[in-house]
This record gives sequence, structure tokens and C-alpha cells, in this order.
Amino acid sequence: MRIDKSRLDDANKKDEARHKDHFDFLSNQLTMKGCDVESILKKLSDFQVAIPSWALGAGGTRFGRFGFQGEPSNLEQKIDDVGILHTLTKTAGAISLHIPWDVPKDYSAIKELANSHDIIFDAVNSNTFQDQKNAKESYRFGSLSNTNRSVREQAIQHNTEVIQIGDKLGSKSLTIWLADGSNFPGQSNFQTALQHTEDSLKDIYKTLPNDWKLFIEYKPYEPNFYSTVIQDWGTSFMLANACGDKAYTLVDLGHHLPNTNIEQIVSTLMLKGKLGGFHFNDSKYGDDDSTVGSVKPYSLFLIFNALVYGMENNPQNPYPAWMIDASHNIKDPLEDLIQSLEAIQEAYAKALLVDQKLLTGAQQNHDVVKCQEILQDAYRTDVRPLLEKARLESGGAINPINAYRSLQVRENLIDERGTDSVASGL
Repeated sequence: MRIDKSRLDDANKKDEARHKDHFDFLSNQLTMKGCDVESILKKLSDFQVAIPSWALGAGGTRFGRFGFQGEPSNLEQKIDDVGILHTLTKTAGAISLHIPWDVPKDYSAIKELANSHDIIFDAVNSNTFQDQKNAKESYRFGSLSNTNRSVREQAIQHNTEVIQIGDKLGSKSLTIWLADGSNFPGQSNFQTALQHTEDSLKDIYKTLPNDWKLFIEYKPYEPNFYSTVIQDWGTSFMLANACGDKAYTLVDLGHHLPNTNIEQIVSTLMLKGKLGGFHFNDSKYGDDDSTVGSVKPYSLFLIFNALVYGMENNPQNPYPAWMIDASHNIKDPLEDLIQSLEAIQEAYAKALLVDQKLLTGAQQNHDVVKCQEILQDAYRTDVRPLLEKARLESGGAINPINAYRSLQVRENLIDERGTDSVASGL
């Protein structure tokens, strides 16, 4: 399914008068404060977030999964769904494939389809947290950290194959999330597991093309609940340094213990030139993978404030790869992703309003109250008219959720795919 441009224009007409009124008012207010509105709009338009191929179907937990009608049952349909998201939001200009869930059968055709939607292929993701059909070895007791050399070699070979698949599609990075760990004290030797992991990552790193990056993700717990081999950003950072200049830490918002200061982690990694990518979601207790900005929007803003500062002041750090990584479970997957994209853009826009020079001056004068006022003034600003303007100028929807519903996108997908269609790879 594709959204007809004329129908999208008709949907926008219903919101044009309201949008213009709100945008003109906000634009005047921001200009009076010394903000460059055109520059902000340009940055919002350029900011693209990758959609993971697995997120286009209903999510689930280890207790069960409740499917959503009209789910994409193959890679082609997943790319079409990202195309719908990008048409509406003009922010979802990339897809991140999870291998072996989404291996292309015809690379030329897949690339042509993605190009027709103005979509590129972002980081490819390997999977050594599940046993694959016909695999000789099992990952029950770990993959890259396993005490069995043949298991480690199988996991290394899988990652090498993922790199080869991504290279054919034009991807430039590999993300490794390792589920390796232990459930009980004494089950694993911490030092041995870490050393095996480092050695395995180095072997994978050697196979990277010259223009590629390796992103090393971390997580404090789950699926193992006593220890995780790469449990925090420090371990990831250490392993990235051990691998080389093309290896970086990947930060996932949900992969932290409660109340962790993520903006400080982001700042440290960017200062050291080692923040490679960022996975967006939200949580209340642990790795809930809730819709971005649905629980802790102010925390998201503070993180973006650190990201914006780093992107402007840390040339030693490459431009990060952005991706949504959330498990919506009971929502329409596309509506959930639209809400996440909106929340990301909103936090980014508010961070762009922070007067960094004024904030630096207040910090140097130890004016704590002024520092808080500067941040909260930006956060309290309703930036939605900026997002609407950026989308409208790029040919998207003023209000993507309203357009999605008024154009009956889900109903059309159900008509096209049926009520029993199940997303591949889950």
C-alpha cells in the first residue's frame, strides 16, 4: 500500500489554518528570543530515525503475543510499512534489518523497493540470542562468550554473514546485542566469559569493511538474571576500545538500571568519541520498551540536550545512528511508531531551543537557578508547530496520526494482507 499524495494534501487542508496560526505565533516568539527558526526547521527535516524491521508487527513478552491484523508477513511488506511511516512523518527515512529474520531473497529488488520509498538501509543486527533452524551448535549457554570454541566460531561466522548481507544493501554498520550471561551464582566465570567475548568481537571486527562501524550494545539483565557479560556502558566502551577505532558503544534508553543518569553517559561517550548509535524507547521499571516519551519525556529532553551539545562540540564523535527499539504490544504498530517519531522530534526541537552559551555562562557563575530556568524554559515550549511545519515543507502530514486514521491505512492493510497475517521474525 502507498499513500496517495492528493489524499494526503486533502487531509492536510483540514489542519492548515490552525497550523499556520500556531506556527506564526511560535515563530514570532522564538525570533524575539533570538532563535534561528529556519535553522531549527532544517535540522528537524534532516533528522532521520531508522525503523527496525521487527517493530512493524505487534510486539510481545515471554508470556505471550497478541497479533495485530494486517501485519507485514515478509520483508517487502515491512519496507512498504516504513514507506507509509516516512510518507506521513518524513522522519523515518531508514530501515534496520534483523538477521536472520529478514534476509533478502533478491537484493536488487529489495534495494529498488526501498529506494522507491526514499528509504536507506541503516545498521544490520545479528541474532545470537536464539537458536536458528538447522544450526549445528546451541546458544543455550552463550554465544560469543561460550566456553565451547565451536559455539563461539558459529556466532562469529553468523556476524560475518550479517556484515556481508548489509554490505550488499548499502548498510555501513553492524549492531551486536549480546544476551550472554548467567542465571545462577557460580554458573559462569566472569573473567573467562568477558575474555572470550572480547576475542570474539575482535574476530568480527577484523571482517568489517573499511567504511563500516561496529556498535556494541549493553544491558544489565534479561534474559539472564544473575549476570550479563556486557552489562553496562563501561564494559561496552572497554570492548570498543579493545576492538579499534571503528568500534563504538550503542546506548539503548531501556538498558539501564532505574534512575541511571543516561545524559551523563551520553556526554562522556561523545567526549571520548565513542557514541556510535542510540536506540529510543521508554520505561517505568526496567526494559519495558514503551513508546518513546510516554513515561519520562523530561528525561528524554535532558538526554537530547546532551546529544545536541555533543553534536555541536565533539567533532571527534561521528554522527550517531538513530533507531527506535520499542515493543508496543497492544497498539497498532504503525501508530505506536508515529507517536515515537513525534516524541523524538519534539525532544530534539526543545533541545535545539536551549541557549547553550547562556547556559554555559550560568554554569560558570554557579547560578544553579538560572541553569534550571534555561532548560525548563525550552522544555515548556510547545514546539509541535515546528514539527508540523518541517513535515509540511517536506511533503508529509501536518498531523500524522490523524492522517493515518482518516486515510484508513490500517483498514487498507487488512484488506490487502488479511486478518491472519503475522509479522515475520517474531
